[in-house]
Amino acid sequence: MIETNRQKKIAGVLQNDIANVITQALRDSGVNNILVSVTKVRVTTDLSISKVYLSVFPHEKAKAILEEINAVKHQIKHQVALLTKHQLRRMPDLEFFVDDSLEHIEKLDQAIKGTENPLLDRDLLDRRKKK
Repeated sequence: MIETNRQKKIAGVLQNDIANVITQALRDSGVNNILVSVTKVRVTTDLSISKVYLSVFPHEKAKAILEEINAVKHQIKHQVALLTKHQLRRMPDLEFFVDDSLEHIEKLDQAIKGTENPLLDRDLLDRRKKK
């Protein structure tokens, strides 16, 4: 399905504002050894739901960070709604997901540099599943 220009514009605004809110929240809580970035935002055609993909470094803490963000996603939505109140009539619901593409690229890179061949032994790399 092709995204409309409106969906792309709203996704861009949300991506920037959500990244600012999450970064500020991490800074305020005193966490300084974790990097969270918003890699992609997809908005549904009816503009009611936005899927937010987060990249977390180090990746080992991604699950814990995602759980914490999901626990306070209503507060994040409220803060983003305040930032976008002159641009959006209605704030879409936020759904957060971990973007594991960097980890997948790293595993591919290690497999290519190593002696093990993932083309011959497919069990070396995890299968990517759609969420």
